[in-house]
Amino acid sequence: MIKNLPSVSIIAPVRNEAAYIERCVLSILRQDYGGEMEILVVDGQSTDRTREIVQGFVCQNPNLQLLDNPGKIVPIGMNIALRQAKGEIIIRVDGHCQIAPDYVRRCVEHIQFDNIDGVGGPMETIGETDMAKAVAMGMSSPFGVGNSAFRTISGQTMMADTVPFPAYTREIVRRAGFYDEELMRNQDDEYNYRIRSMGGKILLAADIQSTYFSRTSLRGLWRQYFQYGFYKIRVLQKHPRQMSVRQFVPPVFVLALLFSILLALIPFLRFLSPIVPVSYLMANILASFYTAKKRGWKFVLYLPFIFAILHLSYGAGFVWGSVYFANRWGD
Repeated sequence: MIKNLPSVSIIAPVRNEAAYIERCVLSILRQDYGGEMEILVVDGQSTDRTREIVQGFVCQNPNLQLLDNPGKIVPIGMNIALRQAKGEIIIRVDGHCQIAPDYVRRCVEHIQFDNIDGVGGPMETIGETDMAKAVAMGMSSPFGVGNSAFRTISGQTMMADTVPFPAYTREIVRRAGFYDEELMRNQDDEYNYRIRSMGGKILLAADIQSTYFSRTSLRGLWRQYFQYGFYKIRVLQKHPRQMSVRQFVPPVFVLALLFSILLALIPFLRFLSPIVPVSYLMANILASFYTAKKRGWKFVLYLPFIFAILHLSYGAGFVWGSVYFANRWGD
């Protein structure tokens, strides 16, 4: 039992989250944490009802503040809030998520008793339509996202490279500095790498639970993962050691597909051109059937498209990023 509870600042950078922000804020307000807690929602100039919804909570909760983020993107919003946050522990959440009622309490307990600098837990991805549920399945599948621990592993506590919706000590935030405002995506991965490169420890704790609402359309999923791949190039250029093998697989796959098209144009090598696309198609179908067998057969027709989008969009974004940022190596 913790006697002297540290103060906590919860930061939520959001933009156009009207469909989810009420559930997010309510999940924060319903925390069972007994210590001092401030909530900083940083709005990136939303054009929907996000601000109006949050403002309704501000009137009833003096520990909740609504801040403005003229830069719109997450890292700028995080830095605005970090300059104002007073907590001894900083927790970053997402407007697209809900955290369990004991989220803050368990984060604080792990930080105080486990000799760590940051902590988070496995993220359950869910959908509210059949398409969104299928997207959630793809994002929680090893075939879809590789060995991303917080997406594919549950019931296991271990040290990790990165975690969703992390809690950090004030000291490690002071040492790591502000978020990289160039990174529209992958800012958490980059920030956690900086922490680990200083000797910091980040824990993935099985008893820390959160829920993330997946994209509801294939177009939205494509855009999300294309940006992940695109900005991963900047992370690679800044921190080459941050990269893992799984992050190179999608771009290699995309390049292999392009090479297969070129082979099809050469008569005496044309017979080699189907090898990569046919092999992938078979693997995709097998993974889709395996996932549908465990999660529901009605999703079997969605899954091949979702897996393909996860791989192709990330890979295409990575390839395009390598062209777009070609003059930024060493920067």
